[in-house]
Amino acid sequence: MAFDPQVVHAKYRAERDKRLVAGRTAIRDLNHDEYVAGYRVDPFTAYTAREGITDDPDVVIVGGGIAGLLAGAHLRKAGVRRIRIVDQAGGIGGTWYWNRYPGVMCDVESYQYLPMLEELDYIPSRRYAYGEEIRLHLQAVADRFDLGSDALFHTGVTQAIWDEDAGRWTVHTDRGDVLSCRYYILAAGILNLMKLPAIPGMDEFAGPAFHTARWDYDFTGGSPGQALTNLGDRVVALIGTGASGLQCLPPLAEAAKHVYVFQRTPSAIGVRGNRPTDDSFAEGLQPGWQKARMDNFQSIMLGRPVDEDLTDDGWTRHYAAVQNPPRHKGMSTEEFMRAAEELDFGIMEQHRQRIDELVHKPDVAAALKPYYRYLCKRPCFHDEYFDAFNRDNVTLIDCPAGIERITEQGPVVGGQQYEVDGIVYATGFEAEVTPLPRRIGHNVIGRGGISLAGKWADGAATLFGMTSHGFPNMFVMPAPGQQSVVTVNYTQLAEFGAEFVAGLVAVLEERGVRVFDINPAAEADWIQQIVDTYVDPSAVLSACTPSRLNNEGDPGGIRARDTNFGRGFGDFFAYRELLQGWLASGDLEGLDLT
Repeated sequence: MAFDPQVVHAKYRAERDKRLVAGRTAIRDLNHDEYVAGYRVDPFTAYTAREGITDDPDVVIVGGGIAGLLAGAHLRKAGVRRIRIVDQAGGIGGTWYWNRYPGVMCDVESYQYLPMLEELDYIPSRRYAYGEEIRLHLQAVADRFDLGSDALFHTGVTQAIWDEDAGRWTVHTDRGDVLSCRYYILAAGILNLMKLPAIPGMDEFAGPAFHTARWDYDFTGGSPGQALTNLGDRVVALIGTGASGLQCLPPLAEAAKHVYVFQRTPSAIGVRGNRPTDDSFAEGLQPGWQKARMDNFQSIMLGRPVDEDLTDDGWTRHYAAVQNPPRHKGMSTEEFMRAAEELDFGIMEQHRQRIDELVHKPDVAAALKPYYRYLCKRPCFHDEYFDAFNRDNVTLIDCPAGIERITEQGPVVGGQQYEVDGIVYATGFEAEVTPLPRRIGHNVIGRGGISLAGKWADGAATLFGMTSHGFPNMFVMPAPGQQSVVTVNYTQLAEFGAEFVAGLVAVLEERGVRVFDINPAAEADWIQQIVDTYVDPSAVLSACTPSRLNNEGDPGGIRARDTNFGRGFGDFFAYRELLQGWLASGDLEGLDLT
C-alpha cells in the first residue's frame, strides 16, 4: 500500500467506523456490581479472617505496587519509622501480584523497569523480565525496607477522613481497622482497576470466566512459568488482543484443544527481541547506571539528542520517531504534518508487512493488520504471538463491532455460537482517562467535608500533580492524566514522585510542621499552567479506532485539566527540574503550614 493521504485516511476512517458501535464500549463497575464481584477474588492467596486493629502509624500508603513500595522505601531513607501499606491483594507487588497469567512480562526494558536494582545489587535475568521475576524482586524491595511486616493485605480502604482537631487522617477499612496517620499517600497505580466489558448475557455463561489479572490455574492447570496441564480437552475463548492477550495466547495455544481469539481491534505488534541477560552486561557498570539508563531512554522518548541509544528497541526506534518527527528548516506546517504522517504510515506498513511474513493464512493475516496511526493504541511487542495463528487449534474471530452476546455455551458473533469450556477476558484496565477517585475505590473526605471525587468532578485539581487543596498531609503518587507527566517507563516517574514526597516530608518534619495544605492560589496557578499548555488532540485521536487512549472513540471527553504538565505527554525533565528546584529553595512556596 503506497502512501496516498486520501487513500490512507479513507482506510483508517473505515476501520474506525466499523468499531464505533453504540453500547459496545460499556464496562462493568467492579466496585459496585455484585454480579461481577467474583472477578475480583484473589485466586493466589487464601483469605484469612482477622480482628480489626486500631493503630496510629506515621504514614498509611494505599497500594503495595511499584509506586507504593518506592514511596515507602524513600520515606524509610528519610527516617520515617511507622509505615503501614494497605492493599486489597494478598501480598506485595501491585499489578505484578495480580497479573500472573502465562507469558506475562514487562514491555519496557527490565534494566530500567525493575526499581532499585543498584540498591539491591540485582540484575534481571532477561532483557524483558517475566512477571514472576518482577513480583519476587518487588518483594525483595519490600523486605529490604521492612515494608511488608506491618502491611495489611486483603484489606480495602472504605473511607479516609481528615480530622482537623487531631491534624491526622482517620482511615477505615473493610476489616474494621481504624488507622490514624499523619500522612496519607494514595499509590493505587494506573493498572489496578480491571476493565471488564459489559457484554449482554455474560453472567449466564456456565463455565469458568476470569480476567487475566485473576488467572484461574485451577481451570487451566499449571502455575506461573509452567505448562497449562488441564487444557488438553478444553476449548477456550480469549477475548482481547492487547498486551495481555498477545502474551498469554502462545502458552494457551500450546496447551488447549482449541483457542478462539476474539479481536475487536488488532494491536500494532513490533519485534520484542527478548533474550537472556548476557554475563557481560554488568561489567563496567558505574554507580548511578540505572538512573542514567532511564534518562537516556526518556531523552529519546522526548526527542532530545543522546550520544548513544542504550536501549535500542521498538520504543526508541518507532515510538520515539512518531512522537518526535523531524522538522527541517524552512518546512511549512503543512509539509511537516504530511512528513510526520508519512513517517507514521511507513512504520505501520512495516508492522503490516511483518504479519504477511509470519502468518501463513492470507485471510488471517489480513484481519490481524492494524490500520490506524501508530499512537492510536499503546504499541505492543512480541516474538511468538503471530506464530500461534499458524496452528490448527487457533481460530481468529475478527469482530470489530464487538461480541454480540454470551450464552451459557459461549460468545456469539455474527449470529454464530462458539461453544467453549472457559472464557479469558484479556481486556486490560481502566487507565489514562479514568479519574483517580474512581480508581482508588473509596471515599476521601478532606477539610469541610468535601470529597476528593466531588472536588475533582470537573477535572483534577492539584499542585504538581501530587497534592490537592483541602486535603492536608495527603499525597497522590504521580500518574498520567493527573497534572504531572507521562513516562513510557512508569518506574521512572514513580521513583521521582517517591523521592519528592520523602524529601518534602523530611523538610516538614525538620521544621516541626504539624499540618501542610496547598494554597488555593498556588493550586489554581498550576491548573492554569496545565490548561494553557493543553493541545486538543481531538483532530488526530478522533480518526483513531476506539481505545483507552482516545476515551473509546470520544477524545472530546478528555478534559484539559485531566492532562499533563507541558504539551502532549509532558516533559519529564522540565517537571523534575522544576520540583527539585522548588524543594531545594526551601521556602515551600504555595504551601500553608501550621
